[in-house]
Amino acid sequence: MMATSTANIERERLLKLAEEYREKGYEISFHPNSEDLPDFLKSYRPDLIVRRGEESVVIAVKSRASLNSPSSTYLRNLAQAVAENPGWRFELVMTNSEDAVELPKAEDSFQEHEIELGLQVAKQLVTQHLESAMLYSWSLVEATLRIVAQKEELSLQRLDPLYLVKQLTVEGVISKSEYQLLMNARSLRNSIAHGFKTTQLTQKSVCELIEVTEQLLKGLHTGDGAG
Repeated sequence: MMATSTANIERERLLKLAEEYREKGYEISFHPNSEDLPDFLKSYRPDLIVRRGEESVVIAVKSRASLNSPSSTYLRNLAQAVAENPGWRFELVMTNSEDAVELPKAEDSFQEHEIELGLQVAKQLVTQHLESAMLYSWSLVEATLRIVAQKEELSLQRLDPLYLVKQLTVEGVISKSEYQLLMNARSLRNSIAHGFKTTQLTQKSVCELIEVTEQLLKGLHTGDGAG
């Protein structure tokens, strides 16, 4: 009964995700057949693949109840396979209500001077503990994105980072290359946060994330965005 309930919750989340991506102009492929998959994915059974232009996203939906040792190994291998192919990224979506954290108000977020100090700490962490550096740098990126969105006076209903990155890219505040870098960093951050190893994490990738954050902060005072 528990397994059936979990499967139903995951399927509902998957359907909702597919609809969200479809509305944004993505081509949707539910549980694609092996013959429809690129070679590097033929030994896997992705829940959902969405494509738009040169961007392809492999999406897996899981809940804590279904995230056991075998499925964790499978997801880690899948994420690794996807990460090795340019233009592709992996997204793990958790269904549990405890994962859908209620975000605090924007005014409780780090302010500019706090972010600038934090970036100095992040730079030190890069040479000491790479995973911690990535997690901390991403938190500073999120705070920066909220400040930029407020400065641009965007009508934002949500404060989650994925939404902010996409909206700011649409508005031209974030460039295409910065968007891709932030998406890659988000994928790495999620892998680390959920306990997955990733060979894609390097000092260079964290330093680039810190640099983008600094550019976004600088853009707040130039009046012409970060791009």
